[in-house]
Amino acid sequence: MTQSRASGILLHPTSLPGKFGTGDLGDDAYRFADFLYSTGQRRWQMLPLGPTATVFDNSPYQSPSVFAGNPLLISLEKLARDGFLESADLEAAPAFPGSTVDYEAVTQFKLPLLRKSCQVFQSRASQAEKKQFDAFCEQHSFWLDDYALFMALKEAHGFAAWNTWENDIKWRQPQAMKEWQRKLEEDIYCHRYQQYQFFQQWDELKRYCHDRDIRLIGDIPIFVAYDSAEVWARPELFYLDDQGKPTVVAGVPPDYFSSTGQLWGNPLYRWEVMAEQGYAWWIERLRAVRRQVDIIRLDHFRGFETYWEVLAAETTAINGRWVPGPGAALFEAAQQKLGQLPLIAEDLGMITQEVIALRDRLGFPGMRVLQFAFGDDCADNIHRPHTYPQNCVAYTGTHDNNTTVGWFRDDDAGATTRSHEERQRERQRALEYLCTDGREINWDCIRAIFQSAADTAIIPLQDVLGLGSEARMNIPGKMGGNWRWRFTSDMFTDQIKARLREVTECYCR
Repeated sequence: MTQSRASGILLHPTSLPGKFGTGDLGDDAYRFADFLYSTGQRRWQMLPLGPTATVFDNSPYQSPSVFAGNPLLISLEKLARDGFLESADLEAAPAFPGSTVDYEAVTQFKLPLLRKSCQVFQSRASQAEKKQFDAFCEQHSFWLDDYALFMALKEAHGFAAWNTWENDIKWRQPQAMKEWQRKLEEDIYCHRYQQYQFFQQWDELKRYCHDRDIRLIGDIPIFVAYDSAEVWARPELFYLDDQGKPTVVAGVPPDYFSSTGQLWGNPLYRWEVMAEQGYAWWIERLRAVRRQVDIIRLDHFRGFETYWEVLAAETTAINGRWVPGPGAALFEAAQQKLGQLPLIAEDLGMITQEVIALRDRLGFPGMRVLQFAFGDDCADNIHRPHTYPQNCVAYTGTHDNNTTVGWFRDDDAGATTRSHEERQRERQRALEYLCTDGREINWDCIRAIFQSAADTAIIPLQDVLGLGSEARMNIPGKMGGNWRWRFTSDMFTDQIKARLREVTECYCR
């Protein structure tokens, strides 16, 4: 992480343009890589790439699998070019909105075409292509077998949660597993095929980025969704009762974003069981994400030191307690198996000296977020750019923050626990610190983190484009309406490209 100064853009692939309702791994992803290259950016940061579910507001942090790729990101146009769909199949696409993702409409249109593509593959693929598919399935069998069966079972049970299934398959009894595998053979094959195509397209895009000296930053959510292949397949690794329901769940206490904390609801790990197994499950998880990307952001790093445990019956995260996590032992075990890993510690929120000591012991760069730099604690605020160490990653804001313009205008006051007076003081300090009148606050903030000592500077694309709160990606603690923003191709003006390249070159990024 300390190789050289670099900068990049935070943009999830769903936010790319495209004809079929959501960004994908097709032509617009390559055009975005060309934009990064032409403006001197050498990092493309994304959110977790796993499948999403409507019940979780399509959050990439609540996925039915932490190993699988999101089928909605598969490019239909690339499938057609490869001969696994007809051009006519794509012509029936409805008129999707251009600046947001309508996940329900996208799912209804895209998944039947992915199933049709699978049928075409089965009947038309060459022997070499089928051999490649078989090799992929074997290479990823650690997670793919459980995932494909889990998703087929979800469909067969009307997408009900796994703990409501018949007891024999709910608890994976051998005879039930065999019977359902036979019964759902075609569906299981289709889910494997979707993962094969996702990773084929992903690897091609990754190579394209590498050829342009662009490295990909991925994201590992610390916790997994309850209704996921991982919890169903390995219930012994989680705190569940004899009915398969969580007894304690994850969250964080009251913070910047919510006065009642954030009750995430993820089941918590039995870290002692994982330790007895040499952290094998986590090692395979890190191995899988390391294959996808070049650098890994560890979401909620403080949870590896101590995490907030809440009884499953609670309705808010207020009444919880701090419980020790695995500490350095997990990462030392992973390094023994995988070598040195390029990890970023997301060390935001309620950070203690113990969390800092763990991060520094492991040598991981932490994160600095400019939007957090101007509160009433400014005297010792680590988010002010003049204090940044070299070994950190600097952001104007993250996917959980408002856009810089929206934050400065105070467009989204309900998404923070800070009072009106506190927010006013915050903005006044920002003007004074940045020596600006605020007319181009997004560029003032970009310049501030680019000129800092931080090895890496990352800007959400919304800040490059100067967009307001309408382009916010997520409001923590809010259900509904998140993760939907998309940009349109006409937003990339020559002026923006020139300005981004100028500030990048000016500060040797």
